Amino acid sequence: MNFLVMLKDFSKGRLSWLLLLGFVIFFEACALFFQHVMMLGPCVMCIYERIAMLAIGVAAMIGAIAPNNPIVRWLGLAGWGFGAYKGLMLSLEHVDYQFNPSPFATCDLFVTFPSWAPLNEWAPWMFEAYGDCAKVVWQFVGLSMPQWLVVIFAGNLIALGFIVISQFAKSK
Repeated sequence: MNFLVMLKDFSKGRLSWLLLLGFVIFFEACALFFQHVMMLGPCVMCIYERIAMLAIGVAAMIGAIAPNNPIVRWLGLAGWGFGAYKGLMLSLEHVDYQFNPSPFATCDLFVTFPSWAPLNEWAPWMFEAYGDCAKVVWQFVGLSMPQWLVVIFAGNLIALGFIVISQFAKSK
């Protein structure tokens, strides 16, 4: 059995989607640890990146509902792609704020949510921003948090690319 067929079969199982959801939960838990234990205030871009990660989590839950159903699986894949792409674009913009500071290119002072979903009012412990986007407050192996998010979201898109390609592989 070739790699693409194995990947396609894996994507048809609930374990693959629960694994994706597990990664999202892990990264969200890390973000909350940084915020509430290490006392690193999230900035506006951090909150938007957090929401992009949550979009991947919602996509994983959709895919886990009925991974054998092609429509449900493709909805999950599309949601995963949307969340990962949006997260990558946001984190690249955030990296630019940190390493190419400009008075003409700054992030917003406050998060902006639709009036029908004021997340920062419903759950301020998770969605209220009070940090500075341009400030590097944490690094690991020489990369700042938004740089790590670039790696994470890009990794998601690469993994998604393999999974999408595998959907066209002929099963035996």
